[in-house]
Amino acid sequence: MPQMNRSLEHVGIGFAAFLTPPGPEVIRFTVGQPDFDTPKPVVDEVKAALDRGETAYTRTQGSVELCDAVAHHLTRHNIQAQADDVLITPGCKQAILYGLMATLNAGDEVLVLSPAWPSYDGMLKLLDCVPVHVPVKRENYHPDFDALEAAVTPKTTALLLNSPNNPTGAVYEPEEIQRIVDFAIKHDLWILDDMIYGTLVWTDYPYTSPASLAGGAERTLTIGGWSKGWAMTGWRLGWITGPTQVMDGVKKINVSAATHVPTFMMPAATVALGLEEETAVMAASFKQRRNLMHSLLTELPGIIVPKPEGAFYAFCDITGTGMDDLEFATRALDEAGVQLIPGSLIEGGEGFVRISYAASEDDIREGVRRLSQWLNSL
Repeated sequence: MPQMNRSLEHVGIGFAAFLTPPGPEVIRFTVGQPDFDTPKPVVDEVKAALDRGETAYTRTQGSVELCDAVAHHLTRHNIQAQADDVLITPGCKQAILYGLMATLNAGDEVLVLSPAWPSYDGMLKLLDCVPVHVPVKRENYHPDFDALEAAVTPKTTALLLNSPNNPTGAVYEPEEIQRIVDFAIKHDLWILDDMIYGTLVWTDYPYTSPASLAGGAERTLTIGGWSKGWAMTGWRLGWITGPTQVMDGVKKINVSAATHVPTFMMPAATVALGLEEETAVMAASFKQRRNLMHSLLTELPGIIVPKPEGAFYAFCDITGTGMDDLEFATRALDEAGVQLIPGSLIEGGEGFVRISYAASEDDIREGVRRLSQWLNSL
């Protein structure tokens, strides 16, 4: 029988085992998905596009109007992207994969601030590249620059950045992003900046793009999408932009891989980027839930959790309970009726659990009440 791709032997499935929907009696703190409906103007526009018959092939990188809208949106983050260097992808994950394919060769090493979203590790291994997991500071989940320097080798080609961060909820300070840019210049690295949570920031400083800083634009691929900030996870829409020569390569990859995203979704995605009130309401709600979740979690015995700075995740050190994270998550489900993500499913996450507060305030209160009752009964 013919042989399969051997790279698949080294690719994990991330959080999948703990994302299976449990029974209705279980409180889910696992899914990184807004619990809002997609804003009505966006839904209305996709229906109108279908009624207009916009179901044929179109411009492969995305409509001119949508690429213009993305470029304009990025100016809010001081990113000066050219619309012709914007490409719309079937989800942010696909955009990251395109960016990796365009900048890496087999055997290249890529620095990943760890713990990190597990798909980064899987994508790199699929491309026969080497993820180098560099631990962040345990007290606040921000970059450890001594560890980054120690991880560089002659094969290091790129650094993957995700701020606001999944799973830690950290938002890196502007000064830290400048240090990352300086580090990338020093070692001549690409930066792939996953800004999917860029609209969900709770600190007094904003999401900062390396592309907005001196020396950053020429080596940064900026990747984002509609899933989190616009409650459009199932739409599978993302974007990628960067230096023209890299984007020319990304366009080649896209033509061979996906042609383009659904034509009738493009006008709706354009409408979404023009919304302000709807997205502000969602962001304000998640910030309020962050405050509630953190205040309740800090009262649990044996658990340490820095206050989340963005996205909608709390990353909890549970080593004080005497359990490892897999035991903690398994028993929390079986004995407390609360579903969590064990951190050891990702490199560098041992001893932690990820809790998503993209849940109702009632569920947050009830879920933490159950965890408190369970832990205090042990």
